[in-house]
Amino acid sequence: MTLRKCKVLYFFLMAVAGFFLPAGAQQMGTESIYDQHEVWNPVFYTYNGNEFRSATGAPGPKYWQNRADYVIHATLDTTNHTITGDVVITYRNNSPDALPFLWLQLDQNIYRKDSRGEATSPVTGGRFANKSFTQGYEIKSVEIIQDGKTEKADYLVNDTRMQIRLHTPLKAQGGSLQIHIRYAFEVPQYGTDRMGRLLTKNGWIYEIAQWYPRMEVYDDVLGWNTIPYLGAGEFYLEYGDFDYYITAPANMIVVGSGELQNPTQVLTPTEIARLNKARNSDETVMIHDSTDVINPNFRPMKGNLTWHFKMFNARDVSWAASKAFMWDAARINLPNGKHALAQSVYPVESAGHDAWSRSTEFVKGCIELYSQEWYPYTYPVATNVAGIVNGMEYPGIVFCSYRSRGRGLWGVTNHEFGHNWFPMIVGSNERKYPWMDEGFNTFINDVDTKVFNHGEFYRKTDAEREAQYMFGENAEPIMTIPDVIQANYLGVAAYSKPAMGLHILRKYILGPDRFDYGFRTYIRRWAFKHPTPWDFFHTMENAGGEDLSWFFREWFFTTWKLDQAVEGVKYVDDDTTKGALITLANLQKMALPVVMAIQLTDGSTDTVQLPAEIWQRGGEWTFKYDCNRRIASIVIDPEHDFPDINPDNNVWRMKEEKPVPPGVSATDIIQKYIQALGGADKLNAVQDLSITSVASFGDEDVTFINRYKKPHDYLMEVTAPSLQQPAVHIVVKGDSVRVQQMGNEMSLSPDRKKIFQREAVMFPVLSYLKNDYQKTLAPQMEYLDSTWVYVVTIHTPDGQEIKNYYSANSGLLLKSVTTTQGPMGSVSTEQITTDYRPVNGILFPFTIVSNSMGQDIKMQVKEIKVNSGLTDADFK
Repeated sequence: MTLRKCKVLYFFLMAVAGFFLPAGAQQMGTESIYDQHEVWNPVFYTYNGNEFRSATGAPGPKYWQNRADYVIHATLDTTNHTITGDVVITYRNNSPDALPFLWLQLDQNIYRKDSRGEATSPVTGGRFANKSFTQGYEIKSVEIIQDGKTEKADYLVNDTRMQIRLHTPLKAQGGSLQIHIRYAFEVPQYGTDRMGRLLTKNGWIYEIAQWYPRMEVYDDVLGWNTIPYLGAGEFYLEYGDFDYYITAPANMIVVGSGELQNPTQVLTPTEIARLNKARNSDETVMIHDSTDVINPNFRPMKGNLTWHFKMFNARDVSWAASKAFMWDAARINLPNGKHALAQSVYPVESAGHDAWSRSTEFVKGCIELYSQEWYPYTYPVATNVAGIVNGMEYPGIVFCSYRSRGRGLWGVTNHEFGHNWFPMIVGSNERKYPWMDEGFNTFINDVDTKVFNHGEFYRKTDAEREAQYMFGENAEPIMTIPDVIQANYLGVAAYSKPAMGLHILRKYILGPDRFDYGFRTYIRRWAFKHPTPWDFFHTMENAGGEDLSWFFREWFFTTWKLDQAVEGVKYVDDDTTKGALITLANLQKMALPVVMAIQLTDGSTDTVQLPAEIWQRGGEWTFKYDCNRRIASIVIDPEHDFPDINPDNNVWRMKEEKPVPPGVSATDIIQKYIQALGGADKLNAVQDLSITSVASFGDEDVTFINRYKKPHDYLMEVTAPSLQQPAVHIVVKGDSVRVQQMGNEMSLSPDRKKIFQREAVMFPVLSYLKNDYQKTLAPQMEYLDSTWVYVVTIHTPDGQEIKNYYSANSGLLLKSVTTTQGPMGSVSTEQITTDYRPVNGILFPFTIVSNSMGQDIKMQVKEIKVNSGLTDADFK
């Protein structure tokens, strides 16, 4: 599942709009709280290897897992939006235990109004909260077929689970039985962003998942895994073969996990010919185009058709159906000369070269890359479905937002198909360990994106910027079940932080060769099996040849922070030709390697990397650097690969000062800035102002609209293509402040209202000259991006501190750091303003880079209108 289109993006937008203060309030002291004994505590692993799971991280000689094979018949009723089903599950008990009872998953029951998932959803809603309710599963009958006898089952339904109590225990080590269940359910319009239905102009799109009773996993770790389905936690499933039949109206196209078995019965000769062409084409071939969709004679079949699919050695199957589908496909080239089929189905509203017309290219590209890099794709078909679901994965088929375009479509497609490795091939327990699928997948997504189409959509992650949010005061350990992680942190704990850790492990601790060997070993060992976190840890240590317990402890089990610093530089015998003694400090609890860029006064540069073990003796380390001249600067982590919460102390420079000229005051600098913009008269003459900007966050382009009208009217609206409504809508009219978050009205404290009212001012700099604003000019100028700047600190009447950096040459504002007192202490946000251009005689910055919630947000102004005649109707 992807959170980029929902929770991560959503909370990012909230932070930008001022709903939440960035969760980055850090204690920036120089006193070290580091303790090497905590990091390198020798006790980490809680159990030794056994006959089921080896201490090397491999399955043991007596490893076992149970198996579930399914034969399913289902009928889609498009009038009532219901599915009627009949499933026969052949369950094989390979465990050493006789089983007196069995557990199954009934996930459709989460959509009941009285479900546990609904009871634990916040009243404000959210991605996993139901927007409407169904009756869940209607269980018509449950039968057990065992030892040649068929009998009614003794069963109990509890929320999203069913227990079957057997009259005769299922024998150990190979005993099997069949479970026959007849059922029905209504397809919810919005199914916790995992399934549902979307109405397009040419008909409904049905995305169907969790559509049959599924076996819970019985394993050697916990026995039965019966955590209820509450929404955020995903799935843990047994492997088996699937033979399933979907009956639907004849004018619909049906796609599903696995391979279609009866194309001649459900497809026209034209469709079959086009499909055969696609199987041999590296270019996308259209099978069902926009004219075919609206042509009733293209598919002349009447009544219902039954589509027959088979899927082998999979943990689940899903499908989609619609008469609105366009359909295209292409060949996937796999290692060893094998092939599969990439295909996409989408409505005409989603077509376009910058949208879903590239979907099959994306499917083919990511699967070929993953297959080459990690493990060959194992399914015959890979299908991308455009619909109401923003992003969800199933074996061989994924559901992505019909609104996705460009980078966003690549991102969600690449992410969801990456899940075919984690957890479809490597079958980890998503209910307990979301990072073992989402985090691993996010990691390989980045590797893929860097390569796909020469990095067309690649953007390097700035770990230093992300640290402020990732390691903020509300941080939670990665090793937390998803239903416990706070919604606004799930994207970090399950996705980005595990991925960042793997990148650091690969690049700086093991190195690419040892890491890749270990990671491939882990995938190969646990393909179609059920690994635990300890199996992964053991494998990476054994295959990589490194004790990594210190790293796994701090990264996965704690919320420790990283703060590396350059303490100082001395020269051996005070002689620069004898080399330098560089002292480093580790001020927080986390230990990682240290990477430094060192520049000498002659302009030459060098990179030095020290291992994490330098911190085994304590929080301070001095090393000799061979040089024959003075060091001009040292920068820790020049590529921003490490999540250092206090980057200010990462830089050491040979002292160079430039005092402010005598007689220059803070007021002089502010007045010079006003004059540089165009002068106070021109600024005061602006009656209304509208600014439209676009920022890219992850895979999504986000649009910001800001409108101002004198005396105190302000509107801010934030929209994204994948969101069905504005993420943020703020209106300030004098003393009235109204804020909507995803359509929900928000209550605001008086302090928060004041912040929004201050945003209603078009040119805040005009207020800085007032007497109730305290202004201080730093006695020394600073050097910022090759420019000398004046540093002016402004204290506003409501307690904010604004530190502005003004160019000594142009007078323009280049950087601003705003510090606000919040419930967690002081919180700082940074803004860089460049590319000033004139509009109606006033200079405006057209490129603004802000840091919020640990993310660098680059906003590009697209349009500015001055005195365009905005009315009250523009502020609703």
